[in-house]
Amino acid sequence: MSHAKPLASIRALVVDDEAPARRFLTLLLRRDPDIGSVIECGSGLEAIEEIRRSRPDLVFLDVQMPECDGFDVLELLGADLPETVIFVTAYAAYALRAFEAGALDYILKPLDDARFSRALERAKGRLARGDRAASEGIPSWGTPYHAHSVSRIAVKSRGQTLFLKASEIDWIEAARYYACLHLGGATHIVRRTIQELEQDLDARTFFRIHRSIIVNLERVRGLELQESGEYEVVLDSNIRLKLSRRFRKRLQDRLGGL
Repeated sequence: MSHAKPLASIRALVVDDEAPARRFLTLLLRRDPDIGSVIECGSGLEAIEEIRRSRPDLVFLDVQMPECDGFDVLELLGADLPETVIFVTAYAAYALRAFEAGALDYILKPLDDARFSRALERAKGRLARGDRAASEGIPSWGTPYHAHSVSRIAVKSRGQTLFLKASEIDWIEAARYYACLHLGGATHIVRRTIQELEQDLDARTFFRIHRSIIVNLERVRGLELQESGEYEVVLDSNIRLKLSRRFRKRLQDRLGGL
């Protein structure tokens, strides 16, 4: 039985300070039968208010906007972050930062219909999985649980391919176009974004604590409050990792349920 969103149910928000760009994205979205409504915002501050008020399922967010850019919007939203965000930018250099900020995808200006369609299909897939998780009582923290989450990750090293057990990973750190997998005293580098790894790993075990850090919850010993008022996640190995305010409450709720 499918638990995907029914047709004409997805609530979309388009955020761009350039009216022609907003109108073009809105036009593309309204062509899709799964899109139920489209709202437009012309600034980052307006977007924050609209997101908190209407709780859209999908947000197309321009990176470069005066006063409050796309990254500022995500940071200021905190726990009110939408389920699915796609960045829109004229510069490919922002792609890595977009993924680190938690975006599902990014599309470049001038907009290409085919590239837009691929990004929208990815978004609809994520939203469908999110609905399935909610309807089946699957935990909703971080990335929705995947019934087919990977148990091993392939890593190329010195002419050979290693298949690392996901359960043995202590934590993961984003490093530009790569990700560092930390297992005990060893570190392995894979050419994958932290966003991709987050989607593949079992969200019942792996949790995003910062835009560039995922931890294995089974390795977490506790949280430690610093003099600055910020928290650090302390692992069994005594490694301390920065906990972003954006993820703090969800992590505390998650750990409290263990």
